[in-house]
Amino acid sequence: MKQITSIQNPFIKSLVLLQEKAKARKQSGTFLIEGKREISLALKGGYEIETILFLPEVCSETETRKLSNNAELIEINAAIYQKLAYRDTTEGVLAVAKAKSMSLSDLQLSENPLILIAEAPEKPGNIGALLRTADAAKLDAVIIANPKSDLYNPNVVRSSVGCLFTNQIATGSTSEIIAFLKKRNINFYCATLQNSTSYHTQDYTTPTALVVGTEATGLTQEWRDAATQNIIIPMQGEIDSMNVSVAAAILIFEAKRQRGF
Repeated sequence: MKQITSIQNPFIKSLVLLQEKAKARKQSGTFLIEGKREISLALKGGYEIETILFLPEVCSETETRKLSNNAELIEINAAIYQKLAYRDTTEGVLAVAKAKSMSLSDLQLSENPLILIAEAPEKPGNIGALLRTADAAKLDAVIIANPKSDLYNPNVVRSSVGCLFTNQIATGSTSEIIAFLKKRNINFYCATLQNSTSYHTQDYTTPTALVVGTEATGLTQEWRDAATQNIIIPMQGEIDSMNVSVAAAILIFEAKRQRGF
């Protein structure tokens, strides 16, 4: 089995770039996954694992082989692991995985889909929280409109606790996504302050997409103009917005309630 002991090794240097640079991830079509649970969820979600690197004093060769029989195994030392690992608490194992296509045309939806759409979320923590909520509700898909962040950013992988791999995810421009929804007769409800009605008055039992924007600027006019209905979560405090993942969770679980789940 292969062993690497130097941080200066060209392969290790390429992995550091994968952690740090979206351009490197895009060019190679690969990204890094850290942790046993995350690697297992990626495999379950149909991701191809090319290589697994492990720190033998933390994760044994036997444990590592259980994660994937097909991937190349490479034993590394503590210095390399600390260079590559993104988390403080660690399990001694990393994987190099192939990125998936995130095209709208690849989505496989049920006959009565429930979809979450987020326009231009920037913070990896918010994206991760949205993906965790979508997984908890077992949504058909999560669509990111006009993405500002690379979804294979290690902070997104980390904050989603593996839910990046358990959801169907697609990206596209606002115009592309609106056309996609209309072509499939999916009603879409946009969370916004302008010209809105209370969210719980709407019927989400038919094919539905729930659309949320950023806390700073909300949804663009294109979404608000095209919406089946603009909706609002009534608030009684001094502020007029809440964290996007919290707002999305409220809307999603109202839709799930209406659907009998």
